[in-house]
Amino acid sequence: MSALSAWPGRYTDRHGAQQVVFESDGRALIRTTIRGVRFAGETMDGLGALAGEPPEAMFRFCDGDLCSCLLEWQQPLPVDVAGQGPRAGVLRCALRLGDPLPPPRGGLDGQSLTVALHLDGRTYGGAEEHDDFEAALYGIQHRLPPGARLRACVACAWSDYSPAGHGLMAGLACFRRTKDRYRRVDGKHGPRGIFALWPALTEFVQETHRCGEFEPRGTHGGYRGPFP
Repeated sequence: MSALSAWPGRYTDRHGAQQVVFESDGRALIRTTIRGVRFAGETMDGLGALAGEPPEAMFRFCDGDLCSCLLEWQQPLPVDVAGQGPRAGVLRCALRLGDPLPPPRGGLDGQSLTVALHLDGRTYGGAEEHDDFEAALYGIQHRLPPGARLRACVACAWSDYSPAGHGLMAGLACFRRTKDRYRRVDGKHGPRGIFALWPALTEFVQETHRCGEFEPRGTHGGYRGPFP
């Protein structure tokens, strides 16, 4: 297992609020403990109890995942600034998970994500509600001053999304082990399409993850296009 990062945060529901710590490997694992119960999942909107669902009086669930609550956390997110190198930024996130809808419809009655980047005494973003981290981070990048770029997988030359779509987070495919082939991707279908390369992806990562092979996304846009 990769080293885990600790993100300080808070859990709030109808019973009150509690300070928590979210642990993540930056890829497909997030876990935390709330009111003595261990939760884990691949994304923040997919956290399930590890030992079976506790009594409904303690939490609410939708298809086995936490709902009817507010999850807040902060995590480091460096920003490359021209002439200064990488600067330490802090990403503050809030995910509101609505109430479960009755069958046969199912699902939640709403879900919203707000994200703000705090960098060198200024705040970028935070007011708009987003469906996923891709949209939230695109919005932040557009607000950064000229010459400043997020240093994260969402802005990396070797990452792309499936044409079939993706969820809140962690659905970003990394192609760092097939860089030459990825450079030739020019769309969805055909011998140079993203579908042809998809089985060779290295792994799935969170948009805010980064590794030692990070390179800024340039003019080659792969399937999803440039960033931002």
